[in-house]
Amino acid sequence: MNPPALKRTPLFDAHRRAQARLVDFGGWEMPLHYGSQIEEHHRVRRAAGVFDVSHMLAIDLAGSEARTFLGLLLANDVAKLAVPGKALYSCMLNQDGGVLDDLIVYWRGEDRFRMVVNAGTADKDLAWIERQRDRLASGVGLQPRRDLAMLAVQGPQARERVWQVRPPLRAQSEALPAFQAREQGPLFVARTGYTGEDGLEVMVPAADAAALWNDLLGAGVAPCGLGARDTLRLEAGMNLYGQDMDESTTPFEAGLGWTVALAGTRDFIGRAALAQRTPRWNLLGLVLRSRGVLRSHQPVRGARGAGEITSGTFSPTLGCSIALARLPTAAMPGEMVEVQVRDRWLPVQVVNYPFVRRGKSLLPD
Repeated sequence: MNPPALKRTPLFDAHRRAQARLVDFGGWEMPLHYGSQIEEHHRVRRAAGVFDVSHMLAIDLAGSEARTFLGLLLANDVAKLAVPGKALYSCMLNQDGGVLDDLIVYWRGEDRFRMVVNAGTADKDLAWIERQRDRLASGVGLQPRRDLAMLAVQGPQARERVWQVRPPLRAQSEALPAFQAREQGPLFVARTGYTGEDGLEVMVPAADAAALWNDLLGAGVAPCGLGARDTLRLEAGMNLYGQDMDESTTPFEAGLGWTVALAGTRDFIGRAALAQRTPRWNLLGLVLRSRGVLRSHQPVRGARGAGEITSGTFSPTLGCSIALARLPTAAMPGEMVEVQVRDRWLPVQVVNYPFVRRGKSLLPD
């Protein structure tokens, strides 16, 4: 039996014209890079790059019970969304307190919300949300928005480049605070991202995506693929679902305890289980000062016990290898541990993350 055909975003033809190296990413045929992953990384840190993130799924929710429903569905509290356009980062948990997905939800005003979930979990997420909606708030409308494309324009010059090619957006987004969105007709513009740099994520009708993409490239914005997206997010200390967390992991074990709103009596899905589960590990950063590259699943050992790397890479900004790792709960930043790289145990330093912010190193001397 032939495998199912890979899904493609509205920008697939643009990626081919740009000579992208295309790979299977969670069932989507997506660009890994356009010639040099490292150069794309540096362009985002130093100027501006654009990513096609249309494989992610926007889900619109509406109805008088939508806010109450999201209060039960998500570990973070949508009651914090008091200004239209405001965004909230949250985990969505199963009944055991494990992370089904991490996502962003926006309040669009009145009884309307927009949720953006990860591509690899989108079908599972939508089925879960529909089941919980039918159980808890059957009057809430759900609309998956596969008619939209999403471009993430990131870097210190990103917003200026977006305004250059779409001047009307300047007035809409020049004073836009971080983690806030604005809508202008079919355009949805949010000051969010996954790179540790400033920038905008822009949702447009699928039919309009190629024109925006081409105009951005014409303005000097670099096309960037999944490879640079991964090194950038890891330098920024941002989790990747399926590596740094999954259904077996609680937010507290993934460094995301800050996203769990426990104040009050809100009985969100997974809350009771979190109260019963003692965290098994901390998620901390590692830095390898010698030669070698840290990779996921490499074992870690130290005086406080054993652990494992969840995400690791060579950091183009720092010029050394960095990682996120599950370590014993007693582990502390500043300690030295060892990581098995092939047949050698190499010393690494335990650090807090993020490793880089706005292009600047946050590593201890």
